[in-house]
Amino acid sequence: MVGLVIRAIVFSVALFGPTLAAAQTLEIQTVTDGVWAIVGEKEQRSPENLANNATFGLVLTDNGAVLIDPGGSWKGAEALHAAIRGVTDQPVTHVINTGGQDHRWLGNGYWQAQGASLIASEDAVADHRARGSMQMTALSQLLGAALEGTEPSYADVTFSDSYTLDLGGLTFEIMHPGAAHTPGDSFVWVADRHVVFTGDIVYVERILGVGDQSSITEWPAAFEAVAATGATHVVPGHGHATTLEQARADTYDYLMNLRAQIGALLDEGGDIMDAPAVDQSAFSYLEQFDALAARNAQTAFQQMEWE
Repeated sequence: MVGLVIRAIVFSVALFGPTLAAAQTLEIQTVTDGVWAIVGEKEQRSPENLANNATFGLVLTDNGAVLIDPGGSWKGAEALHAAIRGVTDQPVTHVINTGGQDHRWLGNGYWQAQGASLIASEDAVADHRARGSMQMTALSQLLGAALEGTEPSYADVTFSDSYTLDLGGLTFEIMHPGAAHTPGDSFVWVADRHVVFTGDIVYVERILGVGDQSSITEWPAAFEAVAATGATHVVPGHGHATTLEQARADTYDYLMNLRAQIGALLDEGGDIMDAPAVDQSAFSYLEQFDALAARNAQTAFQQMEWE
């Protein structure tokens, strides 16, 4: 297992209420030299986690810190910042949005207010614009007053397929291989540290979610693009930093099993009502399996019947 998981220590006594509580729920996992995973809960969004129910990344350079994903709300971003201060006093100069889920971009406004530059794929920004209102409505129900201050804010720098950020002696290769969990998913490869930040292309420890915005068709290829880096360290979109072997077992193997099961059902002339019963039991060890497996199967059926 990569590194030591420690509880984030929050030094700022100026933070109170939900922001402080959310900072204390984040775990800082040392990945390698100057690289950390910031691991949030794997449960639903709540006033306690401020929509930081995901894993984020932090890389220190000689000229500032790079944050992978900003947090799911203004207060969620503030909580991430509090956790980061437990690691370094370097400013966060760049924030990379790896996809279209709320925790991948709705904290943008906070970081722009701190002077950071925001980077995202064009497809991710299109997704932000398309689903932002819906996400804000959902978060208002899940977070309540803790959503205060959050407004959709978009990346300062966008790219089509790839973008290279050179900062403080490190090179960050940001790649958008195609749709996966969301249409604009990207991963970040830092070759000098042998680490890849996958965003929602990879989940470990919990079952991935196949939603209407996902692509059951393109997702396996997006995973293979991540695997082609040969990374020693994998920081997933959900779960703790890990290895490519575990990433493949928990994400790619799950996707391929789901595709095989739904493909067989389609070949047999089955319909969408039969989809929840396909055999996904080999992956029942993953958290949230009971909540998401049946829905994943139905969504996969809807998409695959048109392949």
